[in-house]
Amino acid sequence: MKADLRGAGVRDLGGDGPPRAGDRASLRRTNLGLVLRLLRDAGPRPRTQIAADTGLPKATITNLVAELVELGLVREGDAARDGGVGRPSRTLELDGRTVCGIGLEISADYLGLIALDLGGEVVAEHRAALDVRAEGADAVLDRAAATIRTVRRTLKARGTRLVAITVAAPGVIQRDSGVVSYAPNIDWRDVDVLGGLRARLGRICPPLQLENDAKLGAIAEYLVASAADIQDLIYVTGETGVGGGIISDGRLLRGSAGFAGEIGHMRLQPDGERCACGRRGCFETLVGLNALLDHAAAPDDPVRDATVDLEERLAELKRRADAGDPATRAALDTITEDLGLGLAALADILNPRAIVLGGYFAFFGEYLVDRVQLELSARVMAPDAGGCTVLASTLGFSAAARGGASLSLDHVYRDPAGVLSAAGR
Repeated sequence: MKADLRGAGVRDLGGDGPPRAGDRASLRRTNLGLVLRLLRDAGPRPRTQIAADTGLPKATITNLVAELVELGLVREGDAARDGGVGRPSRTLELDGRTVCGIGLEISADYLGLIALDLGGEVVAEHRAALDVRAEGADAVLDRAAATIRTVRRTLKARGTRLVAITVAAPGVIQRDSGVVSYAPNIDWRDVDVLGGLRARLGRICPPLQLENDAKLGAIAEYLVASAADIQDLIYVTGETGVGGGIISDGRLLRGSAGFAGEIGHMRLQPDGERCACGRRGCFETLVGLNALLDHAAAPDDPVRDATVDLEERLAELKRRADAGDPATRAALDTITEDLGLGLAALADILNPRAIVLGGYFAFFGEYLVDRVQLELSARVMAPDAGGCTVLASTLGFSAAARGGASLSLDHVYRDPAGVLSAAGR
């Protein structure tokens, strides 16, 4: 029986999917991607099993595998016996150690970059504290381009081919044009992110794409959670803003216009604090990073200094919580209650198998997760919170950049030979 090779939704990581087969050349590109995705999703296997799983002739598989090996994307692994007699054949497995994709995150508080090889290993990483709102779009894009140039030189010196860069940005983004339409927490309106980076990088500019940061975080978390057969989850990231990414039946939920997941602007208290978006009582005014800092720290407290790395500031707050500091503990109590209020509404509507807490929520996971789970059990209409489990992200603040790097590598799975040729084999 053939394996499920639908290759849809998140397993194509929200991209455009594999190319449609047309002429002989495009059919070959499609089949190369088919074999590569099979090895990614189903694991190492011998050529005979690949032929059985894909329904392609053994001779075709032999030729396709030979090309993938030559491209450096597949290698022979351990010996495997297909039947009870005869010489054991060699399994094929993903390689791709000399191929990488980059995820570049523009957050309100930092600029982060991660490069992953095809096996998901980190080959380069960079993060720097940055007050993006204060710096302004042009200065931030200058910094981003300089970071890309530095990392690309390092990768080239190692013989690693960069296939694409995915930029993660907060707020409402236009994927087709590469424009951040509205990101209130960094005060960006109609910023042409991809056009700005292309102009700064010039002829060395690799393929670029733009995506919402929380959606990319959801992709990264799904790639972890799917190993436990979790196919429905909501990723909720707590930073200056609060964003969400929704995975439904193993697919990234975008919505009709691509704006699904703007959970930070659910109005939970119409007469509450004014939000950066101009309205009052949005979810992020209750549980965003600024809400935590307002509850826990005085205006002149060093933990509020945006020029200091965010993780350093959060580590200090956690130290205070661990020491039993009343203000910090009370702040976390308030955040827990308000977080439970918003997440219960989402669980009632979407009935996820898991809610993954990212950003600063994960940093304080030991204080939040169990108590938020109790809030859901008390507030969600369905018994046992509809089967929803609250989890702390294991990826921390790297989730969006990791999701971006994975989305960049999806180009390889759609057209292995074409993408690597363009990357300068």
